[in-house]
Amino acid sequence: MTTDNLSPQIQGRPVTRIGVIGSGQIGPDIALHFSKVFTPFGAPIVVVDIDDVALEKGRKKLDRKIDKGIEARAFGAEQGQAMKENVLFTSDYDQLKGCDLVVEAATEDKDLKGRIFSQVVGLVPDHAVLCSNSSHLEPEVIFAGIESRNRTMVVHYFFPAERNPIVEIVPGADTSSALAHDMMGFYEAIGKIPICVGSRYGYALDPVFEGMFLASALLAEQGVASSKEIDQVACDVLGYTVGPFTAMNLTGGNPITAVGLDHYNEKIHRWYHTPEILRRAVADETSWDVPDRGEKIEVPEDTFQQVRDALLGSFFGIVGEIVDSGISSIEDMDMAVELALDMKAPFRLMNSIGVESALELVQQYSAVHAEFPVPACISKQAKSGHPFQISTVLRQDVDGIAHVLIRRPKQLNALNNSAFDQIEKHFVDIAADDDVVGVVLSGFGIKAFVSGADVPFLAKIESPAMGEATSRGSQKSIQAIEDCPKPVVCALNGLAFGGGNEIAMACNARIARANQRILVGQPEVNLGIIPGAGGTQRLPRWVGVEKAAELMRTGRPVSSAEALAIGLIQQEVVGDPRALRDRAVALIRAHLAGEATLPSIQRGPIETPDSLPEVDLGHLSRSVDAVLQKAIVEGCRLPLRDGIALEARYFGEVCGTQDMRIGVSNFLENGPRTPAKFVHA
Repeated sequence: MTTDNLSPQIQGRPVTRIGVIGSGQIGPDIALHFSKVFTPFGAPIVVVDIDDVALEKGRKKLDRKIDKGIEARAFGAEQGQAMKENVLFTSDYDQLKGCDLVVEAATEDKDLKGRIFSQVVGLVPDHAVLCSNSSHLEPEVIFAGIESRNRTMVVHYFFPAERNPIVEIVPGADTSSALAHDMMGFYEAIGKIPICVGSRYGYALDPVFEGMFLASALLAEQGVASSKEIDQVACDVLGYTVGPFTAMNLTGGNPITAVGLDHYNEKIHRWYHTPEILRRAVADETSWDVPDRGEKIEVPEDTFQQVRDALLGSFFGIVGEIVDSGISSIEDMDMAVELALDMKAPFRLMNSIGVESALELVQQYSAVHAEFPVPACISKQAKSGHPFQISTVLRQDVDGIAHVLIRRPKQLNALNNSAFDQIEKHFVDIAADDDVVGVVLSGFGIKAFVSGADVPFLAKIESPAMGEATSRGSQKSIQAIEDCPKPVVCALNGLAFGGGNEIAMACNARIARANQRILVGQPEVNLGIIPGAGGTQRLPRWVGVEKAAELMRTGRPVSSAEALAIGLIQQEVVGDPRALRDRAVALIRAHLAGEATLPSIQRGPIETPDSLPEVDLGHLSRSVDAVLQKAIVEGCRLPLRDGIALEARYFGEVCGTQDMRIGVSNFLENGPRTPAKFVHA
């Protein structure tokens, strides 16, 4: 199999062979993810284990999961077969020769891991990156016995590794900072969501998973509630799909959790310990009594309240201590706990119940458990009287270039009010920052730059006046991009729909990853609305009125190749998001040096026909189309800012139609693939 794009790289070198050491619980899953990504590039995956039985089980596990993927149409039969053939299971360590990347996933034993890497370092090239999928051990401990520690780190996957998006990147004291940074980009390029975590035993997320099990076990041990009841309350209150006892059964995590909790006692604080109820379960090799699949456990109200308060107090205290420690941030913890551990995002949850109330719950828990600390970050925030500020639009300045990154991966970077506000603030700040000479605006990941506006956000619009105000608010945020006096290049790492394309069009230039079958679109008509963040005015000015009208009236998306042909983007870039952002920086540098000129939008009126050509509307609302045509034709005859103001009024008008309610409700109930049954009114 081949692909038109380049194989993902590490520090500019294509990855051509990958080794995974360990064919136990997680190694085959790591190999499966690598095979899905790298099979199209012809890069083989080697799984090494000295146990032939483990190799056979790992092979069967990988094949079984690929077969399920074929049945679910996650990929075709031909691709699935190629993925199987691309993974070699072997006991021969010499098969690791030539690997550019090795991920060790052996038993959590520092001496074993040390022996493995001492052997591996003599087999692989000097440039090979050596990673451990340890769940707890510090990289300084794992790699103490080898000399080239600058190319080592922990890369911690979560169950199930082929599907769980989060990985913790944990550099050691001797890890090259440039390599650690590049590995963040590498894992983003292969479809994961990496967070960089400081080196501490357990890293950032396992103390949450195991700490919440400890809090649950203590409740059961003290007779407050049964394990079944605690699992039910945890699902209801913390958002677990399965509760902590069920999760422990599924992962077989009793032994490693018992070890981890004792080490946390020494390395984090004294509340962490292995409770007697867990010691007995490990000694007797017993499972926990948990609800059956789909079973709803009735919990007495007073028991529910007692368990709820203890779980929330411990949850908030655990994540707060991790932020206090400096090994992770509020933003990373909020995102990663939700995605990796399948729980509610902790800091958003504190905001929703009130930070002062959250602090009280932690203080109550600490009063009962004297060695449980009250985090300073929660105390400070409660004292301020304001909710936590949780950034989903991030800024990092490098050599005078501000990199603004939209990161809402669970929502494919879709925009809500907060994201719009953060974009505006960043660009206002950048405009006033004399140290910044240019801006690269991009989205996180390989799927989406911005997939549009959060539809639940649109569903809250209750009247034309509210619709117009919503439109004006979005326009104001995007106007800050267009008004920025520094050159702004949008690096379209993935699809840009609706508000995403409207943001991109406010930039001086747009470049995109090459060979994207679907890149940009204005699909608002499928929801029974019109573009409301400048799209009806900027798109005609970039690609011409007739082409823009056709795209907006039909909602038809275009590929990166077509976007280039019609002038919506200026370049296609072969490579991953890192290569794309590097090209954006190069464009800005060339523009500043006078070696290239970035385009600028026509801010005056543009020539517009009295009527637009007919298009096939199919099932789409004719009443919405009539409003959209007026917004385009009338607005394009005005200066850009006046046209955008007119668009807001027409957006409000559309929000008063039946078809807007029908379109938004249909999307929320049936998803984007089911056409709405518009009544054209």
